[in-house]
Parts: sequence; C-alpha cells; structure tokens
Amino acid sequence: MAMARWRAKAGEWIESPGPRNFIVGLIVFNAILLGLATSHWVMTRFGTALLGLEVVIIAFFTLEILIKLFAWGPRFFKSGWNWFDFLIVAISLVPATGPFTILRALRILRVLRLLSTVRRLRLLIDALISAIPSIGWIVFLLGMVFYIYGVMGTELFGERFPDWFGTLGAAMFTLFQIMTLESWSMGIARPVMETYSFAWLYFVSFILVTAFTILNLFIGLIVNTMQAAHWEEEDQRRAAMEATAHQEREEILTLARRADARLTALEEAVLKRPEHKS
Repeated sequence: MAMARWRAKAGEWIESPGPRNFIVGLIVFNAILLGLATSHWVMTRFGTALLGLEVVIIAFFTLEILIKLFAWGPRFFKSGWNWFDFLIVAISLVPATGPFTILRALRILRVLRLLSTVRRLRLLIDALISAIPSIGWIVFLLGMVFYIYGVMGTELFGERFPDWFGTLGAAMFTLFQIMTLESWSMGIARPVMETYSFAWLYFVSFILVTAFTILNLFIGLIVNTMQAAHWEEEDQRRAAMEATAHQEREEILTLARRADARLTALEEAVLKRPEHKS
C-alpha cells in the first residue's frame, strides 16, 4: 500500500505544472545549446561548458523517464507519446562514437519532445494523425489528376519540349513545379504557348484544379479536424467539470443528511428529557 501511494504521488508530481514547465524550459534551452554547438567559434571557447550542460540536461530527461516508469509501471508504454519520449532519451544515452557517430546529428530530435510535452502541440499532432485517412483519399485524387495531365502533356507537348514533357515522369515533375506556382508562367507556360497557342487551357485548368481546389481541400480538412479535436477536448473538460460538480453535490447532500440526522437525534433527546425527569 505504501509503495502504491508513493507511485501515485510520483505520477501526480511529474505531471504537475511545475515539473512539466521545467522540462519544457530544459528542452528549449537544450535546443539553443545544440544550435550554438554548430558554431566553431563557440565550441572553441565554450565547448567544454556546453558539453557539461548537455550531460546535465540528459540526466534530467533520464530522471523524468525513470520517475514516470516508477509511477506508471507497464502502463507507461501504453501511450504512443511515452514511447516517443523514451526513444528520444534512449538515443541521447547512446555514445556518439564509432558506428554511432551519426547519432550526434540526431541530438536535435530532442526538440521534438516539445510535441509530447506541450498540450496544444500534442493536440495539433493528434488532429493531423486522425486526418490521415481522409488525407490519403485527397492524395489519391491529386495523384489521379497528375497522372491524367501528365499523359495529356506528354502526348501534346512531348515532341517539341522533351525536357519538360518528353516522358511521363518528366511531365509529372513539370506539373509539380507548376502546382507550386514556381516560375510556371515565364519559365514553362509562355514558351509552350509560343508553339501551341491552346496550351493556356491546359496550364490554367491544371492550376485551378490543383493549386486552388485540391490543396484547399487539404487545408479545409486539417482545419475541420482540429476544430473537431478542440470540440472533443471541450466536451471532455465539460464532462470532467460536471462530474466534479456532481461529486460535490453528492458530498453536500451527504453532509446535509448527516446534519439532519444529528439534528433529529438532538431533538429527540431534548424531547425525551422532561419525560425522564417526571
């Protein structure tokens, strides 16, 4: 029982605002240190201090994970965000020497812990993940449009403009550049229109379908998903508040019943005294 109580207290403490804000501050501070470590001038003069601070920060991150493991036990690994934090910290503990030298470049991944620590960022990522199935269908629709226009472009313009439309792959890459609106007019469309006057129909219709329609579907879908996640969070918060209020009402009713029972007992005691004396 004592161990369970200690574990419960540890779980409540590590999730309280104080330790959580401290960890967020460490993540931001560590990100600044990693940026400074890219400077040869800084490393030459303060390299030892930066490495020492990095060791201290990793020690705090490790201590946080150990406290959570102690508090929650196997339940720690039921959350994908806990797995994410565990892997990031585990990578930090591997010595970046020999075949693991590449792990030095992965140190910056510690900044991603903000995604699991800051609630608003975590809500955003959860909304994006929940939108993946619908995004997949939009990607499929976009790929179908690219394929149709790629085949059309290859057949219409491939002979005169082989660099842009000579093959299906080249045509689709050109269409991707057009969709991003990067030098599409002067760089691609107008040279093609000098040879094929009707080409403006091809390019304008493609831009209208992709850049102004399908890409807006992405934005609308993500916004709707984030709104749904926000409403779900508000519903959960409202349900929690109602549950707390209901519990408080029940406690008040219980206290009122006890007080009423005591008053009734006192009244009966007062009424019985004269009868006893007589």
